[in-house]
Amino acid sequence: MTPAPTARPGLYPCEIGHTRLDPVRYTLRHRTYMWLVDLDRLPRLPRPLRPLAGFRARDHFTGDAPTLRAGLERFLASRGVDLEGGRVLMLAHARVLGHVFNPLTLYWCHGPDGAPRCVVAEVHNTYGERHAYLLNPDEAGVARVDKEFYVSPFHPVDGAYRMRLPLPGDRLDLTVRLDRPGARPFTATVRGTRRAATPATLLRLALRHPFSTLAVSAGIRRHGIRLYLRGLPVQPRPRNRTTEKAT
Repeated sequence: MTPAPTARPGLYPCEIGHTRLDPVRYTLRHRTYMWLVDLDRLPRLPRPLRPLAGFRARDHFTGDAPTLRAGLERFLASRGVDLEGGRVLMLAHARVLGHVFNPLTLYWCHGPDGAPRCVVAEVHNTYGERHAYLLNPDEAGVARVDKEFYVSPFHPVDGAYRMRLPLPGDRLDLTVRLDRPGARPFTATVRGTRRAATPATLLRLALRHPFSTLAVSAGIRRHGIRLYLRGLPVQPRPRNRTTEKAT
């Protein structure tokens, strides 16, 4: 992992791709935009634009911490990690017009000297549940972790993820692959180019992708229905809760 960049927030117009190879081949692509922000320096927008980008602690981890930073640090403390005040950069969808949905939120965590300490991958499913993974990527930004959380109704809770999560710079280029015994049934990619987080850029992206996070959750459900109609069996969903457990 590379050292942390400047604290200025960035906007990434991006394309999210999902490719399923087993038991049927199916590909979807969706264009949206995401924010890269410093948890200690969240964007301060002009009042008329504030409904287009909100960052709230209740939308992450257990939802009851006073700040985003506090929620993350509580999770890290439960795993024996202390950032000692180091910088944290978060890649996420912002709350837009009162709605937010983040299938994957990433936190690149650094020590006080700017050196990378770890990455936290927080996963949300469409059932309102959350789960966080503590990752220690190698120099190429690659981490592996057992799957412990029900995400897609078409995959059981088994196998392992291979995540390539280099810290975004001018380019955003992430890959998450699910590996199961004898198969690699699912791969997700996120690719985009950084833009300065100016009011003009935000307004342009919001007009291009209205209700952006609602569109993400609606798209997941729409494609799920298509897969179900193609005969994919639904896997039972285990009882779960919002959790801070990590591997």
